[in-house]
Amino acid sequence: MENFDDFVLEEPPEFYRSDKDFTSLAAWQDTREVKLFFYNNVLPKLPNSEKYNLDIQIRKAAVSGTANIAEGYGRFHYQEAIQFYRVSRASVYELKDHLISSLDLEYIIKEIYDNGSALIEKAKVSIN
Repeated sequence: MENFDDFVLEEPPEFYRSDKDFTSLAAWQDTREVKLFFYNNVLPKLPNSEKYNLDIQIRKAAVSGTANIAEGYGRFHYQEAIQFYRVSRASVYELKDHLISSLDLEYIIKEIYDNGSALIEKAKVSIN
């Protein structure tokens, strides 16, 4: 039996590209736009009473969207990566619900809702 403690898996240098990682994925870029949209356009509109409720839920889902794509990209097996992309997609769907709640509770105006909804739809397509 081999000693697996000494086993090192190295990517052949001819296949490595330092300019290509998760940040080059359209899905990550689109999800990043969604995250920045919420941080810049929705969170500042929330009242202090939502600080420990809707605010924190939006922050967690927004960060989860990009972070899970990054983590999935770093996984060795394709099937394992897909699971992280599914979690990212779920976070984007969660953000859609938070956007609807923000509109329903009159924390944001329809124009902000429409802009956010368009970004969310774009991200959903690229993740899929």
